[in-house]
Amino acid sequence: MELTSQLKEKTEHRKLSKKALFKRIFLITIGAILMSVGLEIFLVPNNVIDGGIVGISIILSHLTGVKLGIFIFILNLPFFFIGYKQIGKTFALSTLYGITMLSIGTALLHPVPGLTDDILLATVFGGLILGIGVGIVIRYGGSLDGTEILAILLNNKTPFSVGEVVMFFNIFILGSAGFVFGWDRSMYSLIAYFIAFKTIDIVIEGLEQSKTAWIISDQHKEIGDAILARLGRGVTYLQGEGAYTGDDKKVIFCVITRIEEAKLKSIVEDLDPTAFLAVGDIAEVRGGRFKKKGIH
Repeated sequence: MELTSQLKEKTEHRKLSKKALFKRIFLITIGAILMSVGLEIFLVPNNVIDGGIVGISIILSHLTGVKLGIFIFILNLPFFFIGYKQIGKTFALSTLYGITMLSIGTALLHPVPGLTDDILLATVFGGLILGIGVGIVIRYGGSLDGTEILAILLNNKTPFSVGEVVMFFNIFILGSAGFVFGWDRSMYSLIAYFIAFKTIDIVIEGLEQSKTAWIISDQHKEIGDAILARLGRGVTYLQGEGAYTGDDKKVIFCVITRIEEAKLKSIVEDLDPTAFLAVGDIAEVRGGRFKKKGIH
């Protein structure tokens, strides 16, 4: 999961309007509640754990009988202070609020019986709901687990990426679940973690993730006009030069959504089957005339 750019952007200190502040607080609250539901209604009753500090908290709560919310709050506190000093005040306060709401939510929901005893259903739906909750919180400027904060700091001092650091911790934590809950529960925990992992990406990036397209073709004008007419997307013509032939080339650059990728490929294939086409993912698009259809 690509958390570096998302968290760094969200941690930039800036003065928020009252409306923006209320929106952030409201959505972080919703995200924390959803994660509480995923944990206490689905995963924890079936001895399936999440990764990170929450996973450690679930194991310690099971071994000691102390409420899960207490461990979540206490174990995350050191990372709050680290985040406050090293990453930013806004992000740290948003994280503290989110963790507080998560701790309260798990405490309130703990007496509620689990919704299902089917381990597979609990794993799938628990991971899905948890992932939606965490994704909302990250998207709106906070975090519900100190592991991401630690990973960002280690990323600046080690050759490992944020994703690699998080993955290392989680493999260790999820593996430890095998000694406490049994190896079948450890494997179900890995499934829940993977589902949550992918769901977080979808929530952060949106269902219509943006993509860049680079097209090199002698039919650049026809292809550019077709993209404009059939996709409604603007294009930019860049000047290029072939390294081998030295010939001048026009390069078409445009930004599309994921669901428009197949249509773009069809346009290029119809007008010039020999054209060079490269499509890549991008995290965010701002400015210009780009507008995600169906979202705005």
